[in-house]
Amino acid sequence: MRTVILLVVTAAAFALSLFCGSVHFPAADVIDVLTGDSADSAAAFIILESRLPRALTAILASAALAVAGLLLQTAFRNPLAGPSIMGVSSGASLGVAIVTLAVPVMSVGAGAFAVTVTAALAGSMAVMAILIAMASWLKNNLMLLIAGIMLGYLASSMITLLNYTATADSIRGFVVWGMGSFSNVDMHTLPYFGGAVVLGLLPALFMAKPLNSLLLGENYARNLGVAINRARMAILLITGLLTGAATAFCGPVAFIGLAVPHIAALIYRTADHRRLIPACMLCGAATGLVCNVLCSATSRQLPLNAITPIIGVPIILYILLRRRRAA
Repeated sequence: MRTVILLVVTAAAFALSLFCGSVHFPAADVIDVLTGDSADSAAAFIILESRLPRALTAILASAALAVAGLLLQTAFRNPLAGPSIMGVSSGASLGVAIVTLAVPVMSVGAGAFAVTVTAALAGSMAVMAILIAMASWLKNNLMLLIAGIMLGYLASSMITLLNYTATADSIRGFVVWGMGSFSNVDMHTLPYFGGAVVLGLLPALFMAKPLNSLLLGENYARNLGVAINRARMAILLITGLLTGAATAFCGPVAFIGLAVPHIAALIYRTADHRRLIPACMLCGAATGLVCNVLCSATSRQLPLNAITPIIGVPIILYILLRRRRAA
């Protein structure tokens, strides 16, 4: 029943993403465009080339970030861990900062988008390479978590220095990218983004058994035959790919990876990752679509990171208060 309700919410939010926007079209016109019976080229372009890819991007990016957050919260046994905690998002931001602030090679159009995505992926993968190398030396998850946080601080420091020496136009472009948006992906780049996300989500589904074991502690998992170091590196690779892809294409999206795993756990009331991982995908898709609808509710497209905290902050505060009562 819970899954049915979530599917209905997801379908309704997806429909609203297509029917609602800064430009109003009658419902009949939208249906005609979707069925191929419309002769209005402007309506067809806005709905098929803007609203549809934005809705699909919201589903993919939010599902990716939600699963990445779940994996990190389980691996580090920290309910407040999120995809940005390991410095991957900061690494992606640093990559974009270099090409926009230090050597502004950005232009307008597809070339600018390609440069941004490439730089963000390079930055996130660089951080992941460092973390994987450190994982072979740091046997303790807490130490690895601290290392990821320190890498994030280092990347943020370098971004601050680049901002200090950059021009006003370059800073504005970087700030706009940092606000996050599902509208950066069009129908031509959507297959690449979707492929990267699916490449991360599929192996995540096979991590349910080691993740369930890690819930009971590393010693227990080791006694069950789980290779801790191998599982840790697999989690780092999967979360790095999911977070890096979402950040590269959509900017550093806040709170979804942190809050959605708790939403899924509250709805399904289970700690079994065989159910939680698909639940996070579905809850992430629904949350992303709701945020997308709210971003498009005004005459101007609102920044994504202005909306996600409205959903994420109450969830995190509730988790903190519940843990306080439990203590």
